Amino acid sequence: MHAPVVSGWLLVALCAWTGGYCLARLRRCPRRDRAAVGGEALMGLGMAAMAVPAAVFTPPGWVWPVYAAVFGGAALGALWSALRGAAHHLHHAVGSLSMVYMALVMAYGTGQRGHTAAGVPVVTGALLAYYAVYVLHRGLRLVPALPGPLSAAPGPVPMAGLAPGTGAVTPGAGRIAAGAAPPCHPAQERNAGMAPACRLVMGLATLAMLFTL
Repeated sequence: MHAPVVSGWLLVALCAWTGGYCLARLRRCPRRDRAAVGGEALMGLGMAAMAVPAAVFTPPGWVWPVYAAVFGGAALGALWSALRGAAHHLHHAVGSLSMVYMALVMAYGTGQRGHTAAGVPVVTGALLAYYAVYVLHRGLRLVPALPGPLSAAPGPVPMAGLAPGTGAVTPGAGRIAAGAAPPCHPAQERNAGMAPACRLVMGLATLAMLFTL
């Protein structure tokens, strides 16, 4: 993976920031959601380390089999969670398997002249297609709805702390909504905090790293 130095450091910075943000979220997540958030943190930090330009630092050969083992275990854990009903873990499994694939290419795809091979074209192409669709999907979900004649008229918005259609004060109305921590579960944080943007960043970073194989 021989990316230019400037773009390589940009990937390192983006992935390291994303991994660090996921680690910060991990502290306030309930136990049932920590595996997903921890997997995202591992993915971000692992991608940051993998994206370090080869002109600056070339890791020893034993690093890539360790990468493959670590992310292989993460992929198995994500698949197990998906089989138990948490469908959003399927994307985490694909991401971990992508890291396994890139690590194996780095470990065993070096030719006699020291050039890194491009891996298996079918696998690389399938992963590129998956992440291209994923990035487009995630990007469109982050775009706010534009006002216009075809947009649905918004309904009445209840005041904070009041039950809809009543004057009763709901429990917990004294809490400040703006200061509440965003939810950790992926199904509940469609527009909460920076988590969706972080997943978009990691998808773009994976696309860029696959292109440099």
